[in-house]
Amino acid sequence: MNKTVYHTLALSYGAYFNTLALFSQSHAAKKAFQLFSTPRKGKVLPHQEQFLNNAKDKTVLINGLDLQTYQWEGQNDTVLLMHGWESNAFRWRNLIEKLQEEKFNVIAFDAPGHGYSNGNLLNLATYSDSARQLIQMYQPKHIIGHSMGGLATIHHQYQNPDTSIQKIVALGAPAELTELMEHYQNLLKFNDSVLEGLDKYLYENYNFWIKDISTPKFARSISKPGLIVHDKEDIITPFSASERLHKNWKNSQLIATTGLGHSLHQDEVNRKIAKFLSS
Repeated sequence: MNKTVYHTLALSYGAYFNTLALFSQSHAAKKAFQLFSTPRKGKVLPHQEQFLNNAKDKTVLINGLDLQTYQWEGQNDTVLLMHGWESNAFRWRNLIEKLQEEKFNVIAFDAPGHGYSNGNLLNLATYSDSARQLIQMYQPKHIIGHSMGGLATIHHQYQNPDTSIQKIVALGAPAELTELMEHYQNLLKFNDSVLEGLDKYLYENYNFWIKDISTPKFARSISKPGLIVHDKEDIITPFSASERLHKNWKNSQLIATTGLGHSLHQDEVNRKIAKFLSS
């Protein structure tokens, strides 16, 4: 889909939500949230199949969905990996190589609506809860999250401080749901009535307001050691998000890269993550 078509489609959705809100703010909000939570890609691609199929573990039923898990066995501590939006467990292939060199036992999974997992929707609440249940099952000592997976990782730790988790790594994670919603509103050009409805919808269905989701706020109560990695030229998530997170997370260190992009797949990053977990 080219940019012109994508932009036109986004504006048409916004106009639809605005019209719908004239008759039912709650219905418009529900539709807007469903669109916000619908990934357009992230299913397993042909070149990803062999790597993932070789490591397939069990499928786990969580909140009515079968989630695909993977395991790369090792003798040392267990590490749980959480990928980002419109991605899947294949994104960890380079890091897994470095973790295997340190003999970590690596567990990954495809989020709802991604990879080999069932579902069509993904949001922060469902991703955090997936992490909660998998942590109870696998008892990992360390957790690593990229982008939305990083946000879900921090959110989970805030909600569940007393688990097996001992160290946390966040890569390119966004900071505030308010910023994400502002971007969503600007992209679709829906009005403040729809945004207000979205806020109410989240509270009524997930028990939080948009302003409540903030990694810097969560970090104030996190005592576990953390490693934060973010590229200064990240065009997906601003570097300032991790600066704010680090400022409020007393037991954290921030690695600022330049020119590595949002994905942070590079060996220099992966070596530092493995070293942080091993130390």
